[in-house]
Amino acid sequence: MAAIAKSGLTTGNNIVSALPSSFEALPISEPSTIVDAEGKEIAKFYEQNRQPVKLDDISPFMRKAIVSVEDERFYEHKGIDPQGIARAVVGNLTGSSRSGASTLTQQYVNNLLVNNQELTGSEESTISGQKDYADKIRELKYAVSIEKEMSKDEILEGYLNLVLFSGREYGVQAAAQYFYSVDAKDLNLQQSAMLAGMVQLPNVYNPINNPERSLDRRNKVLGNMLRAGAITKAEYDKAVKSDLELDPSRSPSGCIAAADNAYFCDYVTNLILTDDAYGETKQDRENLLYRGGLTIKTTLNSKLNKKAAKDARKAIDPKAKSNKDVFSSIVSVEPGTGNILTMAQNTTYDPSGGLGNTVINFAVERSLGGAGGFQGGSTMKPYTTLAWLKEGHNMWDTINARKQTFQPGHKFKASCMPGGTATIGAPWEPKNASRGFYRSMKVDYGLYWSINSATVQEAAKLDLCNITDYINALGVKAQDAGENGTPADFTPSNPSFIIGSEKITPLSQAAAFAAFANKGEFCEPRALTSVTDRDGNSYKVKKTTCSQAVEEQYVSDLNGTLSRIAKTRVAKGSIDVPIAGKTGTNNGATSTWFVGYTSGISTASWVGRLKGQGEDREENLMHGAMINDQRAPSMVDSSTYAAPLWLDFMQEAVYDYPHESLGSARKAPVVKKKEPAEDSTEDSKSDSKEDSKSDSKKESSSESKSDEKESKKESKSESKESKSDSEKESKSDD
Repeated sequence: MAAIAKSGLTTGNNIVSALPSSFEALPISEPSTIVDAEGKEIAKFYEQNRQPVKLDDISPFMRKAIVSVEDERFYEHKGIDPQGIARAVVGNLTGSSRSGASTLTQQYVNNLLVNNQELTGSEESTISGQKDYADKIRELKYAVSIEKEMSKDEILEGYLNLVLFSGREYGVQAAAQYFYSVDAKDLNLQQSAMLAGMVQLPNVYNPINNPERSLDRRNKVLGNMLRAGAITKAEYDKAVKSDLELDPSRSPSGCIAAADNAYFCDYVTNLILTDDAYGETKQDRENLLYRGGLTIKTTLNSKLNKKAAKDARKAIDPKAKSNKDVFSSIVSVEPGTGNILTMAQNTTYDPSGGLGNTVINFAVERSLGGAGGFQGGSTMKPYTTLAWLKEGHNMWDTINARKQTFQPGHKFKASCMPGGTATIGAPWEPKNASRGFYRSMKVDYGLYWSINSATVQEAAKLDLCNITDYINALGVKAQDAGENGTPADFTPSNPSFIIGSEKITPLSQAAAFAAFANKGEFCEPRALTSVTDRDGNSYKVKKTTCSQAVEEQYVSDLNGTLSRIAKTRVAKGSIDVPIAGKTGTNNGATSTWFVGYTSGISTASWVGRLKGQGEDREENLMHGAMINDQRAPSMVDSSTYAAPLWLDFMQEAVYDYPHESLGSARKAPVVKKKEPAEDSTEDSKSDSKEDSKSDSKKESSSESKSDEKESKKESKSESKESKSDSEKESKSDD
């Protein structure tokens, strides 16, 4: 009334007449929660940490305290308290300080208006001290309106769930947890009085920053409660003698609080913020994530992910001074669903930087918070093998792997390219690390020992587009091939892709190899299983999306070789279920891999450098470098760090998921010695014209001797792999 009189009755009446009788209160901001596959919380996201509770779940002491200090006649007035207004007018005219006369109902209205403005981006302000008379008139009219629509208990419940207590702690439940680590229903008298005293000036009366002021304010609230008859004298005497009894419990917003699950959390966050299903603009999507009260259920096996993170740190110590640019990553995908089961690395999710801290996710592409991939090395070779099988060849065919250099102008068949060819533009030397492998050998043998010259000669007999077709169908993207260095489908334009020159992500490779574990059926990787808001409304999430990307028999044939790699050269008998996988190392070992799988879980492990991925400087090389504060071997490859990381993790993980047969590879037909013509025909069909009959016999003899002694020479075999698993061409082909 005094406000209207001061601003002019005409103006006041016009404002009142112009206002609607009620207003639409938008939903109050609530945190969104990301949970794992079992429903366990991973992280919360909020601008306002709020956990709405029913009035029955709020301590009676808290209800009495807030009424006593903020609105003694709350249960008597109809939204406006004339006595309070009169008292405030007299006090403001005669005293040096100013006091308000807002009822709890008016304060509730004001908080609802502020919430509306925050959600809509309005520039209006209804913050106390900044309100003009029109704001006050609006507040008065809406308060009267709300009193007609809601009961007193409903208003009190709404207010206690809406009001700011401190920083980003809104509502009594969040405040009780933050300051006392208890639920709102368990607040005692003195705790309730302290919280009730905070709402007038949350920063001034914060007990952590200003304990003396907070204690004085609390005791005044207790005095109000005593005068109002809300508590007895005995209760007052006991409470006023107590200290603040703080037991803070922090609940940080965002992935920084997700510990070992932080990088998966970051990936999920980026999925939400880049998907227009959650809002037209990024700002809309951020508002939904931080204010919309979403429950985001994911595919993560958090128990297994904790193991993955532990193993990643064991492989590469994030706090070792020598490891400032050496990292590890491990990610798992479920065959048959594409569900991402783990996504971990050796670092701590921390934007402040420093040794062992980063928010870069090594498993994914840049647009989703990642590093943008790493050179795939020989983990790319199985795709050439699949094309070899597709074009009618066999794993037991012989290939001439002598050739070491391709001159500019050399053409590879590529039917999907202009002119039907891919042409070498500069001298290309896809060298082997050991001279002894420039010879004829079986395709199976070349893949088993990861011989570059063998893979390149296979590709020289094929249409390169058949290789890229498989890569693309299995969801692997060349991370720097698109415009402005964005991911794109593979093309045969640079044939060096066949031995791993392009950057790929660990997640995509784990998902692709999951198809080898699933009879050739590829399932797109996914992290979300459901997203619902506070009202139970569902948002669209990617469903399980699978397709037959590779013919089942080709996968079985491939698995015949990859199983031997995993069982003989990596697990060495320590895993007694069907497993398969492929090694990978680039030049300088700045990117080393092992990607392996059972029928129930596919896992990619990667160890390498982030900034020093190239081979341009000597100090980037991992060979003989200081790693884990120790001198690394003179020849670092996948067997040094990446494969042991995979093995540490999978030795336990394989038993949490199915581990059935990976298929039966076709065997070479038995050729009788008395039929040399047939033997010669087979050689001519599978090898180049350069291969002589004597070469074929020599290769056959060499391979059989190697196979006979393989189990007796495991340590020597691993050493040989270190030399021969040269996964990447020279830097001129990067």
